[in-house]
Amino acid sequence: MDSQRNIIIITFILISFFIWYNWQKINNYISYNKYIKHQNTTKTNFKQINLYNNRKIIVKTDTFLLSIDPNGGNIDTVQLINYSEQLHSKKLFTFLSKNLGYTYQVSSGVFQKNKNNFENSFENPFFWSNQKFFQLEKNKNVLKVPLFYFKNNILYVKTFIFKRKNYSINIEQQFFNKSNKTIEIGIFGQIKQTVNIPQKYLNKKNNISVKAFRGIAYSTEKYKYKKHTFNDVLENKNINFNSNQGWIAMLQQYFATALILPQNKNNIVYTKKIDNNTIGINFKSSTTIILPKHKKILLSTLWIGPEIQAQMAKVAPFLDFTVDYGMLWFLSKPLFKLLNLLYKLIGNWGIAIIAITLIVRIVMYPLSRTQYITIAKMRILQPKIKKIKAKYSNDKHLLSQEIIKLYKKEKLNPLGGCLPFVIQMPIFLALYYMLINSVELRHAPFIFWIKDLSSQDPYYVLPVIMSITMYFIQKTSKNTYDDPIQKKIMNIIPIFFSLFFLWFPSGLVLYYIISNILTIIQQKLIYSKYK
Repeated sequence: MDSQRNIIIITFILISFFIWYNWQKINNYISYNKYIKHQNTTKTNFKQINLYNNRKIIVKTDTFLLSIDPNGGNIDTVQLINYSEQLHSKKLFTFLSKNLGYTYQVSSGVFQKNKNNFENSFENPFFWSNQKFFQLEKNKNVLKVPLFYFKNNILYVKTFIFKRKNYSINIEQQFFNKSNKTIEIGIFGQIKQTVNIPQKYLNKKNNISVKAFRGIAYSTEKYKYKKHTFNDVLENKNINFNSNQGWIAMLQQYFATALILPQNKNNIVYTKKIDNNTIGINFKSSTTIILPKHKKILLSTLWIGPEIQAQMAKVAPFLDFTVDYGMLWFLSKPLFKLLNLLYKLIGNWGIAIIAITLIVRIVMYPLSRTQYITIAKMRILQPKIKKIKAKYSNDKHLLSQEIIKLYKKEKLNPLGGCLPFVIQMPIFLALYYMLINSVELRHAPFIFWIKDLSSQDPYYVLPVIMSITMYFIQKTSKNTYDDPIQKKIMNIIPIFFSLFFLWFPSGLVLYYIISNILTIIQQKLIYSKYK
């Protein structure tokens, strides 16, 4: 009888333990459902969740077609729906990828600090999701993709939040500490890329004459924008600093990947040489304590895609500086705003380029006029200068004094011919950098055979027209040069420029053609008055 009673008691204890253990699991599942209901996402059927299914999660929005790897919970492949690999190609532009010989990846997550002050990633989490395909519905502006990880009574929910017509992705990382222990966690992020890209992954239609910046960049409390080439890191010129705000990024022509640093956190930013051909730029935030039975939300933002300045400026301060205009950014930025305004009014980027060239040349006309008048007067004075040179050919000091006297008498400053040109050069260079770095011009059509202003003219018509305009400019100015060698050099320059401009983007060649035509008209008008 006693043995039967003992068996009943033991059985009761085991059943009680079993009920308690499963109640804990049910309680955690209730937390999941409360979370999902609160976040207004699809209901999770936990019976259908396969913890060992490692198939990737596919997400489609109006801007992205991407995959998320459950092992780590990171976006590993990104295709941009509104951008193709090549002109007229149906193949989407692949931005992030992981292939044999080439890697471009961005990762984010959480690290945990234990009692021994040892830091590691949050147990290398393998996430699961309530579904394998997420799509932004036509009547929705936001898509949330939640991933779940549960271990040791700690629920980790990582949610990617996508917005319509936007290339920024919010990452919300929630921790439900159901355990009896205090945990200490912080956020980390990394962008890594292969330095030397294999030839098969390069765009074969890249303009060989255009060298846009490719490398790493960051913004901090101290620097609005700072950049480094990949070679700087490969040569062990590593970066390591602290910042409470800013962002880290990897840049190339037209596109960028950036991680926004957590605000009001002591973030450590550093670069790392992963191997001989791969580098990473990383950040790690200060830690946050989560007490037992409490929860915490950690927020971060990721930008993946085209360098659309208006959007980037709203995501983080100075993120639009990733559109790298070089040292003349303070001129290029307002010029781009003007070009963008003209495009909105006209509806064609090629005509907008023509319009902005006209506006710039009209604004710069007073300087151009001074330059051409000086050249015209110098031409008129050439016979007198020749006589002075013949008379004082043996006395260089007296020769220079007599020429200076002649200039003073005629109230002519010889620097007036080159000084306006020197002043105009920064504006022309700013236009150049603005045109080669604006993603809006990528695959933008103009007229007839010009289907892409960012690539070379397929029939070389524009470079030929440009060389003809240069020839007329040289023809108009040829009387200024007495030396026959100098004349030959000036006649060769249009041919040289024609060859050089064969591979220039059509938008740039168009700009130079219009600028040259205006130069010819202005020279004709001014020189006709000083014959």
